[in-house]
Amino acid sequence: MFILVTMVFFVMRATGDPITAALGGRLTPAQLAERITAAGYDRPILVQYVEYLGRVVTGDFGTTISDNRPVTQILVTYGGATLELAFYALIVAFVVGIPLGMIAARFRDRGQDALLRVFAILCYATPVFFAGLLLKLVFAVQLKWLPVAGRASTRAELELQFLPNPTGIYTIDAIATGDPAVLGDVLAHAVLPAIALGLLTAGVFLRLVRANVIGTLSMDYIDAARSRGVGEVRLVRTHAWRPALIPIITVIGLQIAMLLGGAVLTETTFEWKGLGFQLAEYLQARDFVAVQGIVALLAVIVALTNFVVDVLAALIDPRVRY
Repeated sequence: MFILVTMVFFVMRATGDPITAALGGRLTPAQLAERITAAGYDRPILVQYVEYLGRVVTGDFGTTISDNRPVTQILVTYGGATLELAFYALIVAFVVGIPLGMIAARFRDRGQDALLRVFAILCYATPVFFAGLLLKLVFAVQLKWLPVAGRASTRAELELQFLPNPTGIYTIDAIATGDPAVLGDVLAHAVLPAIALGLLTAGVFLRLVRANVIGTLSMDYIDAARSRGVGEVRLVRTHAWRPALIPIITVIGLQIAMLLGGAVLTETTFEWKGLGFQLAEYLQARDFVAVQGIVALLAVIVALTNFVVDVLAALIDPRVRY
């Protein structure tokens, strides 16, 4: 976190002060100088850096230049959308990657295995925005099965806004309305973004499950079960897949970082107004304070997620502790 915050700070400052970058050309030189002095950007860079670290430690990630909002408020407002998208993407990754990985291990070095390995490579290598555009073209434009973009329709958005204490996570808010039509609308809007982002991680899970199930199938207790007449399908489903899930738990933290990075492109492609969408908006506005703050907050989320995953892996697998 410290290294990333430091790198982002100095890279952002390499382009000049944030006031000039965001508002240059829209203010007079005198007005720019006044804003720069008021924000303290005319002081030595190391002084600014030390003060910035001091604010970050207290939870103050700065105030945006383009719309004058605290960065922490942006997290509260749009973080739920990104969290919701990442959750659905993980579901897609699990539903697609784990069963296909088991099938690939079951038919090792056969035609099914080769096809599934190619599929995994395509999932991982295809740019998420390109996959999103293809999904929109097929299922939204041509087949008209699903919405093109957004988190909900206009009618559902209006109904969600009247909730007394909205969470910002539309699925939870839609359940709170008690209207099945609103919940269905929200889930329909989440399908394509979740698939586009989830397939990116599904390819990783498929290859990981395949490799670990193949390794488990060579263990002595599997040979003992096979000698007792246990069928291959039952061996994979009952004896081999659970130990193969432990490595997946250990890499979930890394996949969270991948999902958050992919969320920037996914949210932009589907106009899913979360942290990634806002980050792209602030980049276009050259609001480097907002970009710096959002990236720092994402770094905190990724670091904490990795820490929690490491603890869970140690609790589940005693070999990690010893």
